[in-house]
Amino acid sequence: MRPWELALMTNYYRELMVTPGVNGMVLAGLIARLPQAMIGLGLITMLSQQHGSYWLAGTVASTFILANAIIAPKVSKVIDKKGQSKVLPLVTLIAVLMLTSLVVAAQTGMPVAFYFFFAILAGVMPSIPALMRARWAYVFRDQQQLLHTALSLDSVITEMVYIIGPALAVALSTAVFPSAGPIAAIIMLAIGTIFFLSQKETEPKVVRSYVSSELSILKMPGIRLIVLILLAMGVIGGSIDVAVVAFSETQGSPSSASYILAFYALGSMIAGLAFGAVKIKYPIEKQFLIGILLSSVSALIPIFSTNIYTLTLALFIAGISFAPTMVIVINVGTIIIPSPKLTEGLTWMTTGIGIGVALGSAIAGPVIDVYGARVGFTVPVIAACIMSAICIAGFSTIRSSLCLN
Repeated sequence: MRPWELALMTNYYRELMVTPGVNGMVLAGLIARLPQAMIGLGLITMLSQQHGSYWLAGTVASTFILANAIIAPKVSKVIDKKGQSKVLPLVTLIAVLMLTSLVVAAQTGMPVAFYFFFAILAGVMPSIPALMRARWAYVFRDQQQLLHTALSLDSVITEMVYIIGPALAVALSTAVFPSAGPIAAIIMLAIGTIFFLSQKETEPKVVRSYVSSELSILKMPGIRLIVLILLAMGVIGGSIDVAVVAFSETQGSPSSASYILAFYALGSMIAGLAFGAVKIKYPIEKQFLIGILLSSVSALIPIFSTNIYTLTLALFIAGISFAPTMVIVINVGTIIIPSPKLTEGLTWMTTGIGIGVALGSAIAGPVIDVYGARVGFTVPVIAACIMSAICIAGFSTIRSSLCLN
């Protein structure tokens, strides 16, 4: 590739960032997104130090994550009907108050039942990634190439958030005081959401629907398929995380897990940035099929690793397919989801991958306990096979859903 050709490709990012309101939205979204990567691990670190019980810590954090997975799509459904600026202040305030109450309850030694009560109510916390993607889809609704670039940038931001967030939460709770991680997440959630709401230029307008707003977006076959595919992708990511930690311990270097996983994310980030800089000529449905199949194949690579160095290389290569595939899947979602239900649909997609990550971790753990660390890498392989099967079986459904829009 000639240097000037690369310069031409980067013009897409330049054009993206000079769009009015985009710079502020990106910064606000980054701040508001960090808490979603911090709260779960922050609660685990805080409660395990205060109570000496990982069971309690993990159960409370899982309760919050599960509650958020169930409630967030409902919140997004209301946002689609009333608008971000009318709904976000109230639900964010409730989430901030409930998370603060949970921290206070832990600090003051209140009965454990209160921890779960506050964790469930805190589940109203809005899905900032879905709100961001809804804004991208609104701003670049008539510019498919820039939407492609925007979603690629969004995937890189997501990787950054999940690299920085958990590390920051653990560092604050271990180096400062136990509740420092959750408190920092709560403050960032409040500040980030206020900043995000101030970005009026990019806020989507409410679209009145001719379809009953009570109908679930999951009744659309194309969306159901996408959510299932993203759930399988989440299982791949979640099970790889656990398998890497276990494999590193068997190699006598448990600390190496952090940089191995960092290379996994780095591969995804580099690929995401590069993917957003190029114009893809293939039809979106072919991109969808190719992306899913490549991601499935890449999930096979780690199982052949013999030491931490080959595993690092394997995961860097595997990560290269992750962000581009996510961009394509989300892009397909923005096309087939009706405009009046865009935030709800994108939230279900975000929820699908989140539940998949939790499920992958839950499955990989017992498998590793019984059969060993190396066998743990078979969990993402099985998930990849299921993902490919869903994609191939449902390809005609995806294609027909795209043709209708």
